Amino acid sequence: MYNPNYITAAEAVKCVKSGNRVFVHGSAATPLHLLQALQHRHGELHDVELVSITTLGNVDFDNPLYRKSFFVNSLFVSEATRSVANSNDGDYVPIFLSQIPQLFKTNILPPDVALVQVSPPDEHGYCSLGTSVDIARAAVDVAKYVIAQVNPQMPRTHGDGFIHMSKFHAAVWQIATLPELNYSLQANEVMTKIGRNVASLIEDGATLQLGIGCIPDQVLKNLTNHKNLGLHTEMLSDGVIPLIESGVINNSLKKLNIGRSTTAFMAGTRKLYDFVHDNPAIRVMDISYVNDTSVIRQNPKVTAINSAIEIDLTGQVCADSIGTYQYSGIGGQMDFMRGASLSEGGKPIIALPSVTNKGISRIVPFLKEGAGVVTTRGHVHWVITEYGITNLFGKSLKQRGKALIEIAHPDHREQLEKAFFERFHKTN
Repeated sequence: MYNPNYITAAEAVKCVKSGNRVFVHGSAATPLHLLQALQHRHGELHDVELVSITTLGNVDFDNPLYRKSFFVNSLFVSEATRSVANSNDGDYVPIFLSQIPQLFKTNILPPDVALVQVSPPDEHGYCSLGTSVDIARAAVDVAKYVIAQVNPQMPRTHGDGFIHMSKFHAAVWQIATLPELNYSLQANEVMTKIGRNVASLIEDGATLQLGIGCIPDQVLKNLTNHKNLGLHTEMLSDGVIPLIESGVINNSLKKLNIGRSTTAFMAGTRKLYDFVHDNPAIRVMDISYVNDTSVIRQNPKVTAINSAIEIDLTGQVCADSIGTYQYSGIGGQMDFMRGASLSEGGKPIIALPSVTNKGISRIVPFLKEGAGVVTTRGHVHWVITEYGITNLFGKSLKQRGKALIEIAHPDHREQLEKAFFERFHKTN
């Protein structure tokens, strides 16, 4: 076996200097040991910019001590970065997930240092980026210094994530459990109904893209009787395992990566991480490939399932902010909504509960002031709530408003109808 020279995390992060931009590997691959060692240098560093997409685990970005030294510039806001991204000590870059590698490679946001978590090297010295190849592949290729947290708990995945140990300027051995997410625990009656409604649109032979969260998980539970489904998705969770094992998802009708499920990253339970370990049927690829519209559209009947925070009566979808408060990010929603719409027989879907946890309608006359439009009304097609299904493609503004009111929560339909009338039937 290849035998690298491991050093401590404290020694490894000494290469980080004040004013550097540091890429932090994301999702289940968040290198907490390296990040904590870097944060411990807060007294001697200043103006260090941290860039990442979703991070998991105790990253402690909100610690006032660290805020003085580290500026968090999030490329996709998540729970761990939400507070700091909406403060003076952080910010958010609106960008399609597919184009983040372009930021690194074209010198717009080039990382000085990349902190990544990888699987142990094989006999030839190759490690794997494991659960998250996504934007990490480009960061590793571009960064001046690459520091690896080598973890035997990290699965070795096939695809674009293989990196030779010689590429690392420092390597730290750290045995640590990966963060886990279990979306099935979040299910309720509303999510179950939405899952059934979405599943009713999915045809045999469709190629699936699934966003993050409970709704995609519920959709998958309703596909056990389908045939010859494919998987080309930016994100993978536990819900696909029984469908792959039963042969429902067999990727036999895809035009690209035939016989293999394609993803850019995964987040789930240990069962998922064990399932993908050294599994040639799962390809974990660079996000600029997985989310490329010209790639997505080549597969048949691409059915893209994404969600939203709110949608207005003309079909504008806000999926990343609550008014001016940055809640998440653009991510890959538009990559796949557009790709699915261009696929032969494709179906781009926005699926959302009709109301928030506080009973506020998600179908609204106007988006909140300051809200960001992620999917434009020119791109939106299918919209689904627990109260029904509608297709806005080809519909006029008035037709869209009426169709969306029909799938809104009954408690809010009268108010929406009043707003509709005031907007479209007022006299000049």
